[in-house]
Amino acid sequence: MKFSNNLMAVLVLLLSIAYSCKQKQKETSEANKEQWIKLFNGKNLEGWSPKIKGYALGDNYNNTFIVEDGILKVSYKAYDSFNNAFGHLFYKTPYSDYKFKMDYRFTGEQAPGGRAWALRNSGIMIHCEDPKGMELNQNFPVSIEVQLLGGNGVDERATGNLCTPGTHVFYKDSLITEHIIQSSSKTYHGDQWVHVEIEVRNDSIIKHFINGKEVLRYSKPHIGGGAVNTGDKWLPKENQPLKGGYISLQSESHPVEFKNIELLVLDE
Repeated sequence: MKFSNNLMAVLVLLLSIAYSCKQKQKETSEANKEQWIKLFNGKNLEGWSPKIKGYALGDNYNNTFIVEDGILKVSYKAYDSFNNAFGHLFYKTPYSDYKFKMDYRFTGEQAPGGRAWALRNSGIMIHCEDPKGMELNQNFPVSIEVQLLGGNGVDERATGNLCTPGTHVFYKDSLITEHIIQSSSKTYHGDQWVHVEIEVRNDSIIKHFINGKEVLRYSKPHIGGGAVNTGDKWLPKENQPLKGGYISLQSESHPVEFKNIELLVLDE
């Protein structure tokens, strides 16, 4: 009887420890989930400000950025012609070290007057300059662009590429001055949703993920190069490291939709 009582006590103790561990794991998991910030509320553009070429910050020209059915959409229903009205929708808070994730898809037809290269083309701009300082007719913010491309139904067309408006990076330990570095992702044709994630470590490593798979990484983002129509404005800051900045979503003439936009702040 004594042996039986001791065995029962040990079993109770083990069950108690197991339950405690499970509870701690659950609490840790819930704490980790709580760290993700929802940048888009699914109802309106609260927290976001448009900057469209030729228009002042905050002017959502032709209702380019709209919210419908819980989805943030880039729409050209009110456009007669795109007329190079490149736009960016900026989130209100700058960040340096973080993970960003969302789902996107391309829909419909390109707006009349859109550039051929802008077919099924959009992007997530990270480490952006402050939109308050952008010039009225500036086409793109100085930034790092995670380029989002949709397949045209025929050709191979990787997504999650890198574009460098007014910037340079190091890729495979070498300085790259070309404007585009292609990722290793596959092509996504049609209107299917694609999941994109970005891991940003200040001015160190930046990684792109498409549907959970790493497709590109590079380092040392800094100011340099052209592709931004601001003349010599940025020359005094040439080679300055980009340690952080704003995040914006792009409108380049093809309708695109975004949802589940979230961010996780990382320790520096």
